[in-house]
Amino acid sequence: MSEPTAAPAAIEVRGARVHNLKNVDVDVPLGMLVGIAGVSGSGKSSLAMGVLYAEGSRRYIEALSTYTRRRMAQAPRADVDRVRHVPAALALRQRPGVPGVRSTFGTSTELLNVLRLMFSRLARHVCPNGHRQEPTLNVGAEEPIVCPVCGVVFEAPGAEALAFNSGGACPECDGTGTVRGVDDAALIRDPGLSIDDGTVIPWQMYGFNVQPQIAREFGVRTDVPWRELTRREKDVVLGGPEEKKHITVTTKNGVHELDFTFRNARLTVTEELARAQDEKRLARVRRFLTESVCPECGGTRLSPAARAPRIGEDGLADVTAMTLGDVVEWAPTVAGTLPADMRPMSTSLVDALNGMARRLLELGLAYLSLDRASATLSTGERQRVQLSRAVRNETTGVLYVLDEPSIGLHPSNVHGLQGVIADLLAEGNSVVMVDHDVAVLRSVDRLIEIGPGSGRDGGTVIAEGTVDEVGADPRSLIGEFLTGSRRVVVRRPVPAAEVFARGAIRLRTGRLHTVHPVDVTIPRGRLTVVTGVSGSGKTTLVLEGLVPALQAAEKEAPLPAHVEDLDAGGIERVDTVDSTPIGINVRSTVATYSGVQDELRRAYARLASAREAGLTAGDFSYNTGSLRCPRCDGTGRISLDVQFLPDVDITCPDCGGLRYGPDAERHRRPSATGDGDVALPDLLAMTVAEAIEHVSDLKKVRTRLTTLLDVGLGYLTLGESTPALSGGEAQRLKLVAELDRPQNRTLFVMDEPTVGLHPLDVAVLIVVLDRLLDRGATVVVIEHDLDVVANADHIVDMGPGGGVDGGRIVVAGPPDAVAAEPTSVTGRYLRDHRATRPGHGKR
Repeated sequence: MSEPTAAPAAIEVRGARVHNLKNVDVDVPLGMLVGIAGVSGSGKSSLAMGVLYAEGSRRYIEALSTYTRRRMAQAPRADVDRVRHVPAALALRQRPGVPGVRSTFGTSTELLNVLRLMFSRLARHVCPNGHRQEPTLNVGAEEPIVCPVCGVVFEAPGAEALAFNSGGACPECDGTGTVRGVDDAALIRDPGLSIDDGTVIPWQMYGFNVQPQIAREFGVRTDVPWRELTRREKDVVLGGPEEKKHITVTTKNGVHELDFTFRNARLTVTEELARAQDEKRLARVRRFLTESVCPECGGTRLSPAARAPRIGEDGLADVTAMTLGDVVEWAPTVAGTLPADMRPMSTSLVDALNGMARRLLELGLAYLSLDRASATLSTGERQRVQLSRAVRNETTGVLYVLDEPSIGLHPSNVHGLQGVIADLLAEGNSVVMVDHDVAVLRSVDRLIEIGPGSGRDGGTVIAEGTVDEVGADPRSLIGEFLTGSRRVVVRRPVPAAEVFARGAIRLRTGRLHTVHPVDVTIPRGRLTVVTGVSGSGKTTLVLEGLVPALQAAEKEAPLPAHVEDLDAGGIERVDTVDSTPIGINVRSTVATYSGVQDELRRAYARLASAREAGLTAGDFSYNTGSLRCPRCDGTGRISLDVQFLPDVDITCPDCGGLRYGPDAERHRRPSATGDGDVALPDLLAMTVAEAIEHVSDLKKVRTRLTTLLDVGLGYLTLGESTPALSGGEAQRLKLVAELDRPQNRTLFVMDEPTVGLHPLDVAVLIVVLDRLLDRGATVVVIEHDLDVVANADHIVDMGPGGGVDGGRIVVAGPPDAVAAEPTSVTGRYLRDHRATRPGHGKR
């Protein structure tokens, strides 16, 4: 009998070349927490997701049958010489997909499954004649109930009969909790215009140009302004009957006598909504719709029968409307509503509920109600739900790859994240984590740092070892932040006495969600950071209060219902710079989004070779021009049909991903460096830092590329696809066009702009914000990152807790005031953060 072979101690990666990785060789220990750090674009995610996860998941899938594989999404083989000892892998991505309309916090965590079971088995049910029954063990034994009042025999509802995604759905809203209606005001372009002038927008948008003529057959005057029509005339246009009318239509082929059915403006919208099968068409319709709480179920999503069972005095809808923290407090009271013989079953179900809730509580999600729509959760909240489910699965021998798990975490919630990871490791799993949060990285068993720079300047392992070893390595860029010898301080906040010298925005709101009535003042021309623990009301205050109020004032429209008063303080424009991906397909690139591509196409069209060939700027477009690659149609990628396996997406073999055909190489522009000529495809393959040297004679291009350098995006190639950019990269790219304009009357709002940013990148971000301030802008940032908080001129700290325990302004003022406030959770961490920081920078 052979001796047992020792289990491998590490995943061996040899010759990894995914994206910008440069033949990376690295050993990733198994059974440990391994952190991967590095500046933005250095190649961290390429190693974690593109090599470790891609190979771990691919090899697992390849072990399945061909029949099964055909029905699963498969990743292509990673560009790597060899990967040994990689376990089956699961990934918790930085941006979990946005859930559908039927998903709630309760369904996504599966807590609702247990609650439905509790209300099915432990509740007081109602017989068909309306008599309330006492709890009975018959339900658990799957025996019928006999009503002691009327004698009717009936079955208690099963758990599925209480599900709003199944038999328990409200018949009015089909279990969504909302009903849609048409907003009549949105149907009219301008009350001063007539129908003949096109004031009925749906008729114009959807090609119903004969409807005004049909409306005239109903006696509607179509040649007078809308505001002058009678109530009857307006009612016909908006909701008139689907009657046929005989009209005369003149076309280029002559005059025709035809019968047409009238389609009123509301019907035009609802029928277009029924045909909207994709997001683009739905977006065109959504502008005409209003959503309101379903009047039948009150937004609970449940049918009357599903709302009927009671545990004590509470129905399922009452419990799911509670926050997670309140549900956990409610659960132990259930046993007291039951006879003694049912209490063991109650204990079992309550234990299951508490076990599922424990990690969610530790991850700081106690403030979320179970009926909260999943689509309204933040990226960080959705990722934490994923984490808690991963622990509950009780896997062993699995490689978990976590991409920025600290997203959305207040410093006070970091210990909960560490506890979840500890549970995964205790079950015999391995965890690889890409992150930038120094507090999170300090807890890893081994750290791998990729760098030293971004893009082509990155892609190598510059340091690895324990946290102490990396902290002491002179090549490391994260080391000084790990040891605490360096802090991100790049600007000096203005003195407290001068914060409001340039004016202020004043907002007073009523209660909204869990946010209590607030009266907040935002200094104009300064950097204000709104912070607080998760669920404290930061996003509600800014994105549902301040922003819509200012947007309404800008349009001279009524303020939102919950906004009681607003003094805009001279602000005339609001620019919300979020981290959503730019563009939806690979045709959107850094060059096109920044405006550089159009200038370059015009420059190349002016070449003598282009004029001789009869080419215009349009021919140099890789989207529609004659010079685009015919093989890939200008996308740089093609899909290969491998029959019974999923299609494989690869770089176009004809153009090598450059998007242009061979004829584009004939048109070469002299480089401003004097080192020869360069064709447009080759220029787009360069990084911003490389390309700027070649086009320094093109003023507009040089100016825009310089700005890209200034915001720390010099490592991106001009032809890089924008949907693939990280959230932080997307935000900075969106700001590029704003940095050189006067912004005295503009408010910029950014929601967690440090997502995905290394401390050195955070320093660059703060410099960018400072440039906006220098242009006169007012900047409001929703943020947990203590480096950003410490750099604020003014802080609004929400809390003191999350959910019903938050929603108030704990303290507002300069960083010193917040750090000194004993009731502020943020203040406590800010005080520690500032204790050892080095001296201030500018200002």
